[in-house]
Parts: sequence; structure tokens; C-alpha cells
Amino acid sequence: MVKSEKKASSGSAAHAATDTAANAVGNSVGNAVRDYRTRIISSLDDVGQKAWDDLAGSQADANPFLSYAFLHALHESGSAARDSGWQPQYLTLWIGDQLHAALPLYLKYHSYGEYVFDWAWADAYARNGLEYYPKLLSAIPFTPVTGARLLARDTAAMHALIATLQNVQSATEISSTHVLYPPAEQAALLQEHGYLLRSGVQFHWLNAGYRTFEDFLDTLERKKRKNIRAERRKVAEAGVSFRHVRGFDANAADWLFFYRCYCHTYRAHHSTPYLSLDFFERIAANMPQNILLVVAEREGRPIASSLLIHTDKILYGRYWGAIEEVACLHFETAYYQPLEFCIANRIDCFEGGAQGEHKMARGFLPQKTWSAHWLKHACFADAVQRFLEQESNGIEGYIDELNERSPFRSGVAQSD
Repeated sequence: MVKSEKKASSGSAAHAATDTAANAVGNSVGNAVRDYRTRIISSLDDVGQKAWDDLAGSQADANPFLSYAFLHALHESGSAARDSGWQPQYLTLWIGDQLHAALPLYLKYHSYGEYVFDWAWADAYARNGLEYYPKLLSAIPFTPVTGARLLARDTAAMHALIATLQNVQSATEISSTHVLYPPAEQAALLQEHGYLLRSGVQFHWLNAGYRTFEDFLDTLERKKRKNIRAERRKVAEAGVSFRHVRGFDANAADWLFFYRCYCHTYRAHHSTPYLSLDFFERIAANMPQNILLVVAEREGRPIASSLLIHTDKILYGRYWGAIEEVACLHFETAYYQPLEFCIANRIDCFEGGAQGEHKMARGFLPQKTWSAHWLKHACFADAVQRFLEQESNGIEGYIDELNERSPFRSGVAQSD
């Protein structure tokens, strides 16, 4: 039979409501799943790096954001922790001392940092005198990147993990559960278990074996090609040059400057940075093999920087910022320099981040993303289902419209 354990939270400034919800999650695992010992953990220290990375790294849709180094940095830096409204409550299934399944899971007290927007749902709850928060969220905080969410060694463990999550949902007072950016196969599996699916759109650049940046430009329509060359020329004529700094070579000054740029961008948008310098220093120390900094310089001084995470196959655009205004500097630092890196290193795909239809003019194509949702209140679940059906039809039409406006010359094939 299932054995359930709840590890004490490492946070020292807990609110009473948070404690109540955490205890409810911790005590909610039922007896539907046999052979697994279930632990609800609030720190990845309770799993250990080797056990976590062995499981996460074995998934078909693994990426660096699932790694112990990245997630632990988010938690230990306080960027995604109890006091910031992201309370880790990871579901883990064990046989003996071996981790067989896990679900990155948070008690959330707001909807910031998710990129799949449910503010209207929360508002509808409030207008009807109902509490939407806390909710359960399975996601990588602040990271709109598709990747495995249901981490499992085999099919049996996968289904046991979903059953455990459903037991949690049934036994607690949470309003809803949301699984963000799962791969299509996991989204379909969750739908089979009663979750409502929501689709979205991102824009990805695909490498068709380009030898040079000009080789890539030659595949674009004439107007798109001309505009990109004009944008790059403006940056060059402003006297800006670029350094590509791999994680192993980045020094403290590089990171301090990047963080200055990161904070400046948030302030320019009248917002507060989610991530701390401590977070960036942690990933710099613990996953340098996955890091690229692009640094823009003028007259020997750095003026802008972007941070990208990569594997041998995929480059992920994350953050950028500048302390001086230069026309088209954003496009060069956050798009064109990373594209040159992809071409030089034969990287297959560049995921530029959430949203951004403007990316199409620069050779990015629309790709569908998924999220899965469960709402406890039957009437609201029915209303959301009808909304999502209408929204899905709109997304399909939007993607069709975008594909009709492909930036590539007629006859130039692009495939995922």
C-alpha cells in the first residue's frame, strides 16, 4: 500500500494559511496506488542530486530546466520559494531507496511567473465569493519551455503518479491544478484522466543545416532579408561589437553586468525582477555547460547582455537587458547573435521564449504548446471547458493564418 510522508518545510516565515494547505497536501495521499512509497517534499535536498538527475535526465523530453541545479537554485535563492508564493510540494514515488516517479509541484498563492494566464479565472472565482488561491501548479517557475512534467521510470509509475496527484486534488481544499508546458504526449495522457487541455503558441527557429547566417538569410523573402540586414547594419554602425561567453568562461564581472541589465529591463517596464543575483550565481557555478552570455560592447564598455541556456540540440532564449539605447540592439543581442551561435554549433532549434509574433519576421515559425487544467468546482469546470473549446478554435485559426504568412521564400521547406 502507499505510504505517505511529509517533510517539514525549510522556510522560517510561514503563514498559517500556507501551513494549513501544506499539511493538507502532505496528508492527502490515498490507497489507490500500490507498491510505491509516496513522499511530499519541500526541498530537493530530500531527494538528492543524483537521484533527481537520474530520473529527470532519463525522460524523452528532458531539458536543463528540469535539472537539480536549475530547480534547486530557484528554491534556495528564494526566487521560487515559500515566501515568494511558490511553495514546493513535489510528489515523489519510491520503491525502496530508488526514485521511480516525480512531479515538480507548487502551492501557488498568485499567478505570476507562469506565462499561461488564468487571471480571468481567479477574478471569476472572486466575483462569486470563492477562493481561487491556493492552487496546485506543476511547472518550471518563470520558464515557458515545453518539457516532461510527469517524470517516471515506466508506464506503471506514470499512472501511479497521476493517481497520486488526483488523490491530492480530491482530499485538499485547493481550487484547481494546472500542469504547464507538458509535451503533447503527456498532455494527451492527462486529458484521458479528466484534465482540460489548453493550447498556446510560441515561435521557434529551426536550423535547416545552414552554413552561415547569410545562408539562412537567403531562404527568407526579399523584404524580410532586407530588413534584417538593415537592423544589423544599424547596430554595427553604432560601433557595437559582441562577445559570446560560455558558462565556463564567464567571470563575476560578466554576471554582475548581466544582472544589472536584467534588473534595468524590469524597471523599464515598471516591474520587479523575479530572480535574484544569488539564483544566477548558483546556475553559473552548477550548470556552466548549459550557459551562454552574449555581451554587447561599445568603446570598450559593456552596454547590453542576454542569457541563453542550451544543450547540444536546443538553444533557449531567457533574458536580455541594456543600459544604453541603440537602435535594433535588442534584435541583435537576443536573436541574431544567438542564431549565429546555433549555426556555428549546429544546434537544431532556437526557442525564443513566450509569445512574440514579431519573431516571425526573423525566421521563427509558430509551434503549438499545451497546458492541462483541473478545477474542483463543477460549474466553473464546465464554464472553463466551454471557454477552452472556443479558445482552441481561435488558436487553430491563428496558427493557420501565421503559416500563410511564412517569412520564407516559396518552395523553401521548414520542418519541426
